[in-house]
Amino acid sequence: MSMPYYVTPEQYMKDRAEYAQKGIARGRSLVAAIYDAGVLLVAENPSASLNKISEIYDRIAFAGVGKYNEFHELRQAGIRWADSTGFSYSREDVDARALANFYAQYLGVTFTEGGKPLEVEILVSQLGIRNRPTKLYHVGFEGTITDETRFAVLGGDAETVKSRFVQHGDDITDLTTTLRNAVGALSGPDRNLTPNDLEVARLEDLGERRTFQRLSDDFVASLLS
Repeated sequence: MSMPYYVTPEQYMKDRAEYAQKGIARGRSLVAAIYDAGVLLVAENPSASLNKISEIYDRIAFAGVGKYNEFHELRQAGIRWADSTGFSYSREDVDARALANFYAQYLGVTFTEGGKPLEVEILVSQLGIRNRPTKLYHVGFEGTITDETRFAVLGGDAETVKSRFVQHGDDITDLTTTLRNAVGALSGPDRNLTPNDLEVARLEDLGERRTFQRLSDDFVASLLS
């Protein structure tokens, strides 16, 4: 009788992490940044129908990179969680930190116990109101949560994009400057991304209940010109 092939727990987890990281790195990057009136989310995404950025609740947005079908299911689960929590308790009880914890728990269990790890990274962003600050929560494929203070980069060559964004400074600026910095970080010196190559949305209080707004190609072009 042949003995089963043995793999140490450390090597098993390392292999799963490398598998997920390779899948995420094959996708295009996404930048989310806090500006003086809200949160801007910019993704390199030429598709007009397969969105990486979506609304979850009144003042909460979701962004994902990696395998579309996997982060799309996470987005739907987050909407169900938010609606259920708001209905059972209060709309004020739905916040980005609790939603990020919900995602982190699911991703962590899937990474350690599932058939295969999810090839996704997600971002939960929240527009502040009263005693609730504007926040960015980056949730990794293995379930780790990072509380980003200024901006976050997901997917693709994240470290390179992050270094380009940092070169523009670490100050909170207006919408136009933040958008130009994000697009410059995504494109780099050798490419020129047009509004058709981008998916852009923001969280900003414009006097309505919902603060999530997708920016049209024409509006993005006017800000970049």
